[in-house]
Amino acid sequence: MIPGMEPLPLPLEGITVVAVEQAVAAPFATRQLADLGARVIKVERIDGGDFARGYDTAAGGLASHFVWCNRGKESIALDLKDPRGLDVVRQLVAGADVFVQNLAHGAAARLGLDAATLCAAHPRLVAVDISGYGPSGPYADKRAYDMLVQCEAGLVSVTGTPEQPVKAGIPAADIAAAMYAFSGVLAALVRRGVSGRGGPVEVSMLDALAEWMGHPLHHAMHGGTPPARTGLAHAVIAPYDAYPTADGGRVLLSVQNDREWRRLAEQVIKRPELGSDPDFATNAARVVNRERTDALVGEALGGLGADEAVGLLERAGVACARLRDVQQLAEHPQLAARERWREVGSPVGPLRALLPPITLPGGGEARMGDVPALGEHTVALLRAVGMADVKIAALRRDGVIA
Repeated sequence: MIPGMEPLPLPLEGITVVAVEQAVAAPFATRQLADLGARVIKVERIDGGDFARGYDTAAGGLASHFVWCNRGKESIALDLKDPRGLDVVRQLVAGADVFVQNLAHGAAARLGLDAATLCAAHPRLVAVDISGYGPSGPYADKRAYDMLVQCEAGLVSVTGTPEQPVKAGIPAADIAAAMYAFSGVLAALVRRGVSGRGGPVEVSMLDALAEWMGHPLHHAMHGGTPPARTGLAHAVIAPYDAYPTADGGRVLLSVQNDREWRRLAEQVIKRPELGSDPDFATNAARVVNRERTDALVGEALGGLGADEAVGLLERAGVACARLRDVQQLAEHPQLAARERWREVGSPVGPLRALLPPITLPGGGEARMGDVPALGEHTVALLRAVGMADVKIAALRRDGVIA
């Protein structure tokens, strides 16, 4: 909080979002909205719900993807193939500010839940269509799972070693699309505040990841050659790699200019003459002589423990990092010191979760609500749109809701 000032509300308080969503791209986008205060109503299938619920059971019996992407939402389970179930969604949308969907190509339009149709009926609505490859073109109907889009976007071609391309270890295409959908919603809400009208928002996974490929893409288009795959090394900077230490760790360092190289040569490698040696004095020379450069650094660090190596590099003013695994990230001292961990409720009890990266000093903390059970809020939401209990019971009996 800012001393002497009243705390600000979360920026999306009062905003209602309805999402017919599954997997990662749309759920991760709407989770950002929920964290910032929006009410997010998640529409799920009655037969198992969002299929990401079944990916694994690693999070105390729940699926790790689902826990990550779906906290703070209300779950309503409906059969959208039944006109009564679809009518419920239309009633929810009529009272919403934002609608988000990432159904298979054409499915939303067949249901009348595509952005163009909804925005024509509700001019203040911001409606988001998230797809794999966009609404038109030869790839519009292709299935678009994250790894497939990573391949189509060229990410896999620049990731890995010279011998072996590899996919990113996180769902990069899904995350890219989610974050552009999130920012697209915010932009459209700002526009609505000025013009009074919402409007459609389109985001495709390929478009999003192609944008993230900006450096290698422009390097290849304008330089004539695509960047080489170099593992943890950098294609055009040396030394820039991870080096083993005596205690089994690995320390990554990055020398961004020749002044840093001279400090590294003098204070870490202990050979100050390398700072002016024509084979090493410039980055271009070090790249040409990468193997010899790496050997010099590797020898200097190989006899040190990881803590000792990091301390020596930091005293020399050389950028460095530990090569941590995922468990070490969960125990990262910087996250602990800044108190970035919270607990969120779930059907299996409290689960650790990170505060979202957006911090808004002067206001309330991000709203990190519970992870919902499938259909946990179905009855309450149906009552909220005016449905009588006898009709709710009939829908449950007929298998329209869960």
